[in-house]
Amino acid sequence: MRRKSRISFGPGAASLILIVVILSMSVLGMLALMNARNDRRLSERSLQVIAAGYALNEKAERSLSTLDSLAAGCAAISDSDEAYLLALRGNLPAGMLMVGRTISWSESDELRTLDCAVEVLPLGEDNRLAWRTHRLFAVTEEIWN
Repeated sequence: MRRKSRISFGPGAASLILIVVILSMSVLGMLALMNARNDRRLSERSLQVIAAGYALNEKAERSLSTLDSLAAGCAAISDSDEAYLLALRGNLPAGMLMVGRTISWSESDELRTLDCAVEVLPLGEDNRLAWRTHRLFAVTEEIWN
């Protein structure tokens, strides 16, 4: 007749398993906390980049508003399309360049540049200006590192 051997775990083995479980849960909790902190930092950086882009867009829209007011004034004193373009070319704000019927300028901060261009529509149309270029260039390595 064979004897059956019994394997028994004493109180030490249960304590050892409990310690392993507690350590495993602690490590997982710390990893989750680190992941949450990194996600928060990334979200804050993304918010900064997006806010800076919107600030540049606001500057461009303000410049367009100034340019539209100038175009309205030039249109009021001009009797022909050529005179209108000459008056507009002569009164452009600093930083704006007119080539043909296209007026271009740039808005920038330390890391981003927004290139803008509008076309001057013919005298007598409902709209005086139409967007042609609205392009954002960004250097992101400085922000993300």
